[in-house]
Amino acid sequence: MVLTLIIFLAYFIGSIPTAVWLGRYFHGIDVRDHGSHNAGATNTFRILGKRLGWAVLFIDVSKGAFCAILPLFFIEYYTGFKDEELILQLFGGFSAVLGHVFPIYAGFRGGKGVATSLGIVLGINLVGAFVCILIFLIVFMTFRFVSLGAITAAVALPFVSFFWLKEDQQIMIIFTIMLAFVVIVAHRKNIGRLLKGEENKMNLLKKRA
Repeated sequence: MVLTLIIFLAYFIGSIPTAVWLGRYFHGIDVRDHGSHNAGATNTFRILGKRLGWAVLFIDVSKGAFCAILPLFFIEYYTGFKDEELILQLFGGFSAVLGHVFPIYAGFRGGKGVATSLGIVLGINLVGAFVCILIFLIVFMTFRFVSLGAITAAVALPFVSFFWLKEDQQIMIIFTIMLAFVVIVAHRKNIGRLLKGEENKMNLLKKRA
């Protein structure tokens, strides 16, 4: 019962289409109709500028972090099976990512789940999250491709997590592999453009023209 409740709550929270709602409220446009047609922070930076871009990034990360700690509010209803808290956190986090990618409030056309995934890892494995952020920043600052940084960090996540997990938390490895798979699939078009040399470079600190 608790698992079902957390899955549904996390999905609906993850479905909050931050970029779409903020874009419509402040500029009267749907970011999905412009740029990469993606309802995420990167496209918001590109189309609406850095203020809304940072706002979308912060909120989307917060969605993932909140859903990762959501099970902690239901401790009194735990049944006591092995790794129950971690499993509930992982289900909640994964549901939030699915909600972000397929938001019920925005016609199931959402973002790629990178920021929300980061929030989940921050809520469960803080050290691993900061290492992946560092990996992303190094790749991004070197090549100026947000997609390449996100993909590299996602692929590195299972390996990074392996070194910061307790012995009884190996299930986290399976989760991070699944999360990396979702991020890679969501970036399949970006991967194609990277291979063709057609991917757009970006400066997240640059003001919108």
